[in-house]
Amino acid sequence: MKKLFIITGEFSGDRHASDVVRELKRINPDIEIEAIGGESLEKEGIKLFANHSKMSAMGFNLKIIINHILLGRKIANYLINDYKPDMVLMIDYGGFNLNLSKVLSKAGLKIYYYIPPQIWASRKWRLNTVKKNIDKVLTIFPFEREMYEEKGIKVEFVGHPLLNELPQPKDKTSFYEENNLDKTKKLISIFPGSRIFEINNLYKLFLDAARIIKSRNKNVQFIICQAPSIKDSLLEPLTNQYKDLEIKILKNKNYELLSVSDALMLASGTVALEAAIYETPMIICYKGPWFLYFIYLIVRSIKRVSLPNIITNKDIIPEIIQGKAKPEIIAKELLKIIEDEGYKNNMKKGLSEVKEMIKTTGAAQKAASIIAKDI
Repeated sequence: MKKLFIITGEFSGDRHASDVVRELKRINPDIEIEAIGGESLEKEGIKLFANHSKMSAMGFNLKIIINHILLGRKIANYLINDYKPDMVLMIDYGGFNLNLSKVLSKAGLKIYYYIPPQIWASRKWRLNTVKKNIDKVLTIFPFEREMYEEKGIKVEFVGHPLLNELPQPKDKTSFYEENNLDKTKKLISIFPGSRIFEINNLYKLFLDAARIIKSRNKNVQFIICQAPSIKDSLLEPLTNQYKDLEIKILKNKNYELLSVSDALMLASGTVALEAAIYETPMIICYKGPWFLYFIYLIVRSIKRVSLPNIITNKDIIPEIIQGKAKPEIIAKELLKIIEDEGYKNNMKKGLSEVKEMIKTTGAAQKAASIIAKDI
């Protein structure tokens, strides 16, 4: 009986892992699987060596670092001396997994990496760690394949799992009715981020931009998409200062909003790729402390920051970053989307290109078939 051990570090990795496991069990019902994971893997009947809930904590304090080191040692000891898997499958969570791969590879364990860290964006020197310790990389972006091949790393492109995970677009008419929206007005949805850091740096900026837009176009309405990780108490004090905008705040409606909106105001992140799959026009924005931005400029490997632009190597959507992140600039770009039909359609055409470039017949299915063949 073949044995596989999966290592994830956060919710999204757990979800992606469960999709792969489901396909693996279909291909080989006798395969034995254990993991570091969460609820999604448990629902698939996988025995967890440890729950990853504490691994995804944000920050650089001593307690988090010590916990990661201790967990890494426990995993290595268990895999090398007790479980002895035929393959270790690492999923995302680059810092932890790449460090652990050094120990496991030295012990002679076969390691595959699905959804590798975004080395192409920053810290490209980590390619050396991948080459030395990872037996095969299963990439989700087409441009990654060439980067790994140039380094002599075994790689296969499997497609992006988001294409199969995102729900179908919501019917716009029914969504408007369910949420008491004005069917005669355009909808701009605001995604200020899922971390306190993002809210502190972007929320007021986005609301100021919304106020400018409303002053210039009365045929517009706004909705704030509140992430589950953000408490009401963080948004309310500032939102109350913008009652003139009559902005609605919705929770757990992110995919519906991404699919029915006429335009999106987004914090930089994976949400831009999700919006691209729905072909919804958008702007993305990032703003933070200048010293962190300067560090980013030093370690980055590419100039573009949003996934739609990176994937196509084109400037499809406006990237309003740091010093340029001002309400007037954001408002101008969004007004262009909702008022200039040609500009909007050209952007939608570019977003359609993004979707085609990451499209395959199921990322999880393809990853599972490769693993089942090679294990």
